[in-house]
Amino acid sequence: VQLQASGGGLAQPGGSLTLSCAASEHLGFQTIGWFRQAPGKEREGISCISGSDGTRYYIESVKGRFTVSRDNALNTGYLQMNNLRPDDTAVYYCLADHCNPRLGSFVLDFASWGQGTLVTVSS
Repeated sequence: VQLQASGGGLAQPGGSLTLSCAASEHLGFQTIGWFRQAPGKEREGISCISGSDGTRYYIESVKGRFTVSRDNALNTGYLQMNNLRPDDTAVYYCLADHCNPRLGSFVLDFASWGQGTLVTVSS
């Protein structure tokens, strides 16, 4: 299943943005993972949500600020980002079935990341 992230833009420190992740077909029970790649840094997995029971995982740096959710009827995932910081500046991506929210694990070895959506946090 192909996913496309959107909704990025410019936000001030302390501000909020909500990213969307639209699937090309029915997601079923596949997880939705959110990833990001900051300038000059390696890509990292930041959040994951189960497709079956809503189990969520966040890396420590976004815990308490970001909220991951999904609407299975719309085959869409969301990442609500609050209290944004300059170090959240990155291209954000979403992938289906490339994470495990119970283990807090992410599959980063993937060829087709797509364009992602750029989030810039700056005053």
